[in-house]
Amino acid sequence: MKRKEAEKRIAELRAELDKHAHLYYVLDQPSISDERYDELYRELRDLETAHPGLIAPDSPTQRVGGESLSAFETVEHAAPMLSLDSDPSRAAVEKFDERVRKAVGDTVRVDYVVEPKLDGASLEIVYRDGLLSGAATRGDGRRGESILENVRTIPAVPLRLRSDERASPSFLALRGEVIMQIDAFEKANERQIEQGKVPYANPRNAAAGALRQLDPRLTAKRPLDIYLYDILAVDPDPGVESQWEVLTALREWGLRVNDLPRLVDSVDAIADYHQRMVDTRDDINYEIDGVVIKLNDLAARELMGTTSHHPRWAFAFKFPPRKEVTRVLEIMASVGRTGVVTPVALMRPVEIGGVTVSRATLHNREEVERKDIRKGDRVRVQRAGDVIPQVVERIPEKGKRRAKRFQMPVNCPSCGTPLIERGPFTVCPNTLECPAQLAGRIIHLGSRHALDIEGLGEETAKLLVEKGLVRHLPELFELQAEQLLEFEGFGEISANGLVEGVRKASHAELDRFLFGLGIPEVGRTVARDLARHFRSFEAVRAADEEALQEVPGIGPKMAEAITGFFAEPGTAEILDALMDGRVSIKATAAAAAPTIELEGLKFVLTGGLERLTRGQAKELLESAGAKVVGSVSKKTDYVVAGSDPGSKYTKAVELGIEILDEDGLVELLASRGVDLRL
Repeated sequence: MKRKEAEKRIAELRAELDKHAHLYYVLDQPSISDERYDELYRELRDLETAHPGLIAPDSPTQRVGGESLSAFETVEHAAPMLSLDSDPSRAAVEKFDERVRKAVGDTVRVDYVVEPKLDGASLEIVYRDGLLSGAATRGDGRRGESILENVRTIPAVPLRLRSDERASPSFLALRGEVIMQIDAFEKANERQIEQGKVPYANPRNAAAGALRQLDPRLTAKRPLDIYLYDILAVDPDPGVESQWEVLTALREWGLRVNDLPRLVDSVDAIADYHQRMVDTRDDINYEIDGVVIKLNDLAARELMGTTSHHPRWAFAFKFPPRKEVTRVLEIMASVGRTGVVTPVALMRPVEIGGVTVSRATLHNREEVERKDIRKGDRVRVQRAGDVIPQVVERIPEKGKRRAKRFQMPVNCPSCGTPLIERGPFTVCPNTLECPAQLAGRIIHLGSRHALDIEGLGEETAKLLVEKGLVRHLPELFELQAEQLLEFEGFGEISANGLVEGVRKASHAELDRFLFGLGIPEVGRTVARDLARHFRSFEAVRAADEEALQEVPGIGPKMAEAITGFFAEPGTAEILDALMDGRVSIKATAAAAAPTIELEGLKFVLTGGLERLTRGQAKELLESAGAKVVGSVSKKTDYVVAGSDPGSKYTKAVELGIEILDEDGLVELLASRGVDLRL
C-alpha cells in the first residue's frame, strides 16, 4: 500500500478503534466482538510497522511497549491533592453541613454531590492540547512520582480527549482513582496461584503496586480500571459552575466517570444514600469504604477554601468496619518452609479491625473437615489474637447448592513428593529439595527481623528457586548480578542491589542469624536469649539439651526441638556450607536486657509517619509493653502525630495529652532500650 493510501487507512482505523475502546471501556456498551477489534488492531499495527513515520503518540498501538525505568521522576502536581476529613458518624456529617451553611450564607443554594469513596490508588492525569501528557501518584499531595508510561497501559484512559459535544481545553489536570474490579482481581489471583506465585492481598494493593512497576509491560498485565472525578486545574475555563457539571464535562471529553453519584440537598438524603451504599456494598464490583460528600457549587467552594490538609467543602462519610463475613473464592494447599501443607481460604477481601484480609488459614485437614468449609461458602472470619486471620465458621445459606468437599492433595503441590500425615498435619518430607520449602526458608532468612536482605521479597525468592539460581540455601550467598539480568523484572541496578544486599547480610549478628534459620520453637526473643547466653554460633550448635535449659525460658520441649534441628544430617550439611566462608557471625553482647518502662502506657497513633510505618510503630511500642489503642480519651498517655493527624490530634490538644512527633517517638523508644532495628 502506498504511503498516501496507508495514511488514510491508518486514520480510519485509529478513529474506529478509539470509538470502540470508548464504547467498551468507558461506557460499558461494546458494539463489536473482541475478535473483530483484534482484527482492526492487527491491521493498524501492520500498517504502522510498514510506515513507521506515520506512528502517532495517541495511536492505540502505543499504549504498551515502553522500556523499563531505573527510577520514577518526582513531579509537582498542578494543584494540591488534599486528603479528606472523615468520620463514620452521622453527627460528624451534621456538623460538616452546619459549617458549610454558615460559611456560604443565604446567597447560595446548598446541595451536595454524593458518590462512593473508591478504595483504590489516587492519581493525577494531565492532558495538553487534548493529548495525554502526564500522570503522577498522589505522593505527599503536592508532589508525586511520574507514572505516565504505566497509565498509558490502562485501556479506560483515553490517549486523546474527545471534542464532539464540548471542546476539550488546552490544559486539563484531573484527579481520579485507579482500581481493580473485583472479578478481574479474582481472576488475577487465580493466575497467580496457577503459576505458584503469592496471591495479591487486595484489589487496592494490587492496583497501587501495578502503577509503580518500573516496567510498563508488567503494568499492562494487570487488569486496571479508572474513574475520574475532579478537575485540579484547567485552561481555558470550560464554563462549568458545579460539581455535577464537572462530571458531565468529563463524560463529554470521553473520560470514565462513576455512574453512582447523586445530587442531594440535606443530611437526611446523605444518610439515605450512605445506607444504600452500605446495603449494596457487596454487590458492587469494586471496593468502596464510604461516601464522599462534595459541595456542588464551585464558587461557594472557593469561598470556603481549604486547610493545609483537606478541603473545607468536602467530607468522607466512612462506612463502619465491614462485618467479619465474607465468601470463600477458593481453597488452596500452601506449602510452608517447614514442609507443613496448610489449607488456605482465598476470600473476597474484608476489613477486620482496620486490616484488609483476603486469605485465612484453615489450619489442617481435620479442621477443614470439622468445619466443613468449601469453595463458595459464606463464612465468618476473625483475626486470632488480633493478628492471624482464620475462618471461624460457615454461615448456612438456605437453598444454595454447595461445592464438593475440599480434599488435601496426595502429592506435594510444589515438588510432587507423596505427602505424609503427622497427627492432624499433612507434611511434605522432601525437606532439602522441595522448592516451596526452600523459597520459604530464603524468605524467612531475608526477612527484616533476620538478615534483612534488601530487595529479597517473596516473588524474588520464588524466582531464584524456580530458575535454579538457588538450589540449596548456601547458594544464595554465591549469587552474581549477571545471573539475574536475563530475568524479567531485573535490570542492572536491581540486580546489583540484590547482590550487594546479600553481601552485607552475610556479616550477620548472631541473634538475627539464629532467628533466620527457622529453628523450631525459636522466635526473636528466644534467639536473642540464646545469643546472649552462648555468645557464638558454634556454642549454640554444640549445646546439648541440659545446656540449653540453663537459658531462662527454655524448657525440655524447646531444648529437644533445638537439638533435633541441629542433629538433622541435611541441616548439618547446609550449616557447614554456610560457615565455610559464606557467612560470618558477629557475637551478640551478653549484657542483660534493658529495663522497659513503657509497660501499661496507652498510645494513640494518628497521621502519616515517614521513618516508620504505623504497623512498625505499633509493634515497637507493644514490644516495650505499651498498649496501642484506637481512640483518644483521658486515659491516653501519649498521642503520636504524623502528617495529616486529623481529629485525634485536636482531641489530644483539648485534653492536654502529651503529643509526640515521629522523632519524639523514636527518641522515647531508644531511651527505654527498645531495639529500633526493623
